Amino acid sequence: MSAAEGPLVVGVDSSTQSTKVLVVDAATGRVLASGQAAHTVSGGAGRESDPRQWWDALRAALHQCGEAAHEAAAVSVAGQQHGLVTLDAQGDPVRPALLWNDVRSAPQARRLVAELGGGKAWAERTGSVPGASFTVTKWAWLAENEPEAARSTAAVRLPHDYLTERLTGQGTTDRGDASGTGWWASATETYDEEILGRVGLDPALLPRVARPGEVAGTVRDGHDLPFSKGTLVAPGTGDNAAAALGLGLRPGTPVLSLGTSGTVYAVSVHRPADPSGTVAGFADARGDWLPLACTLNCTLAVDRIAALLGRDREAVEPGGAVTLLPFLDGERTPNLPDASGLLHGLRHDTTAGQLLQAAYDGAVHSLLGALDLVLDQDADRTTPLLLIGGGARGTAWQQTVRRLSGRPVQVPQARELVALGAAAQAAGLLTGEDPAAVARRWKTADGPVLAAVERDEATLARISGVLSDASPLLERAARTH
Repeated sequence: MSAAEGPLVVGVDSSTQSTKVLVVDAATGRVLASGQAAHTVSGGAGRESDPRQWWDALRAALHQCGEAAHEAAAVSVAGQQHGLVTLDAQGDPVRPALLWNDVRSAPQARRLVAELGGGKAWAERTGSVPGASFTVTKWAWLAENEPEAARSTAAVRLPHDYLTERLTGQGTTDRGDASGTGWWASATETYDEEILGRVGLDPALLPRVARPGEVAGTVRDGHDLPFSKGTLVAPGTGDNAAAALGLGLRPGTPVLSLGTSGTVYAVSVHRPADPSGTVAGFADARGDWLPLACTLNCTLAVDRIAALLGRDREAVEPGGAVTLLPFLDGERTPNLPDASGLLHGLRHDTTAGQLLQAAYDGAVHSLLGALDLVLDQDADRTTPLLLIGGGARGTAWQQTVRRLSGRPVQVPQARELVALGAAAQAAGLLTGEDPAAVARRWKTADGPVLAAVERDEATLARISGVLSDASPLLERAARTH
């Protein structure tokens, strides 16, 4: 390992599919070592994972980093948001975690929104209108469908909380991840006891919310981990808040993340409260806010369409008037949890490449439709759109976002921005800096800027029209549940 200029820190990204670990020089942002190990996710009606897999994957990824991990002075864990982790009195999982993309709690979400005064009341109270992704709806589903599991639960955690607690022995979370639960009141930055009472969840089962910049604990003894004794552990955060840290975001810069889910977000100094529920009023990991819109169907859905067509994911073709709404897992934006994919406008002369391009267009349309709601009214609309995530380097994704947004698009060269954001948070513990300032010093957002092209208003209007006309069909399954 080459000599580092500053102390070493570890950033962890525990995502839906895998855990990734980076060992980073806090002075320069240079990645000195990395590791990765996969998780499994159940199929069928739900989306579940055993939290112990995340811990095993973290250990495996850390050991891949070798001596560099042993030399680290601080660590931070970022994780997939919203997941419901239920632990017994011994700290063992009561059942597999219900993940963010498990939409079985859609009926509970609709009921909770209605019972507590509708979308406006929820947005004013928690910053968001909970959909099936939110943790509060998953707990309500569990209490109704698996009451014995709910009664056996002695602690409720989010995915990143679970790993942080395994490291420190202390039950903590942070404001960024807590803001995605539906039981954290953004106006007061405390747990909302009325909402918890409504779903029968004792607030004593929840973790303490650590402050930004606070040390959550130190790595405890007794684990097969390559950390030195006394390694500091940061509060960690949710994956989107970590990516915002990793980019060093300033207010007003829009981000479009192309991953298993698609997200659009920006840092804001104003507490968001969208009564429509399109924008989730998340907190960031620093003290500001992170209004965000999320779709359930992004890269995996488009790759599935490519596989069905027997084409490479880049083999798109222009032209045609076919519309494809790739809502293969139900959808969150727009709020259609029981929907499926929809194809309209198929003709004899429609090509497979045009069908694949239509899948890209459908996936990007929903995200761009929420962009103006995410950004503050005074935001500069000519600021480049930062394109990140697994799809960001794909030519078809880049060109689709350019064509449908009409904005310049910047593709940061730094990879693993969630893990880098966690590493920046860990570095902030050592230096006293704002983690976003650490990332700016590391120049993580640097990358080529693709010039703006004329916005394809005709395609946007066509997709919007099909979506509007098909709404009764897409919502029919929800009415029959």
